[in-house]
Amino acid sequence: MLARRLLASWTFVGVVACAPGGGRPGGAGGSGEAGTTAADATGSSGVSVGTATTAGTAGATGTSTGAGSGTATTGGTTASDVGVGACPPVPACDGPPPPSGPAEPWRHTSSELIVLSGSPNHRIRDMFYRPGDPQWLIGKFTYGLVDKDLKDEDVDVWVRRGCTGDWEWLGTATTTVDGQMGTIEGVEDTGGRVYFQIPPAQALDLGRHRVHMVVRGDLSAVDGIIEVVEPGTRLFVSDIDGTLTTQENEEFTALLTGTTPDANPFAAEALGILAAKGFRPYYLTARPEFLVERSREFLAGRGFPPGVLHTTTTLTGATGNAAVLYKSDDLFVLEGRDLLPSWAFGNTASDAEAYDTVGIDPLSARIFFQYTDALGGRRIESYAELLAEFEALGAVCPGP
Repeated sequence: MLARRLLASWTFVGVVACAPGGGRPGGAGGSGEAGTTAADATGSSGVSVGTATTAGTAGATGTSTGAGSGTATTGGTTASDVGVGACPPVPACDGPPPPSGPAEPWRHTSSELIVLSGSPNHRIRDMFYRPGDPQWLIGKFTYGLVDKDLKDEDVDVWVRRGCTGDWEWLGTATTTVDGQMGTIEGVEDTGGRVYFQIPPAQALDLGRHRVHMVVRGDLSAVDGIIEVVEPGTRLFVSDIDGTLTTQENEEFTALLTGTTPDANPFAAEALGILAAKGFRPYYLTARPEFLVERSREFLAGRGFPPGVLHTTTTLTGATGNAAVLYKSDDLFVLEGRDLLPSWAFGNTASDAEAYDTVGIDPLSARIFFQYTDALGGRRIESYAELLAEFEALGAVCPGP
């Protein structure tokens, strides 16, 4: 279904309400400080679950149980931090979801028609944050071939800290109508979104955390990750199409046939070595936003290390100069947080220009698969060329 739209177009305020006793109705009990949504900054007040408003405060949280030393300098990485070896593995965040409880009535009859338009295609915006940054959890909720927004409906927000232990219910948010929240963390409010700000007292600590959002009306759900890292944490950034997939436009065919694109040989192994050395993965693609979940499926299914994934936030994606602007703007946000990637992978002029614009150095750390970069980046014919080099790198293990 989505394939036809792709071929044709590719060229909240969240009300968060308190539940008596501190846990989500129908879920396990718990306690915690109230959370907030974007609207709290405007002074709007919250209400009980089930009352339609455009702003509110979050509910109390509930829970549900559900190497060596040395120095190596290669390709832009001086790794005397820890030495040659591997870092402790970062959680894959692939455990079971929390119990969703029973479905609840829709706020609007029109929502029932939207749900009938087709399968859900919800997505969560993964994010990198530093300690002390405002922590926004951002979701988009749509259905069917036309990616129809679900507006002014309740969505439960859960988090699993460190991707281990108990799930915590943070509150119930309400999806937005167009333009309600403006732009937050580079994500324009085009309707059907949730913008949920975790209050400082409940802020996520250093590490990788799993976010889970559930539409109360039909219990459809979606997951994402938040990485909280210290400034200066080492990252790598990689494009997907033609860089990790075997062809630039392979997703077209795969979408039509319902298959997963093939990956370039040794690409997953090479990036996996970097991840094991402590470089946090960051996948930056100019694909349309409705391909977030398919992009996750490709990365997981082809064995790439899990990490933060960003697509564009549009229905059409971006190419050419628009892709350069999108990718460089996204990378400038990381640079402002002292998280500019140490390694960059691409396969097109737009990748090369974006990496050059933000100043990823040295040139040998910009690696292009079967593409000659006029700006001086490094060409490879196979990811196998990188395996021994990456194995020789010293570990740069971040905390925790």
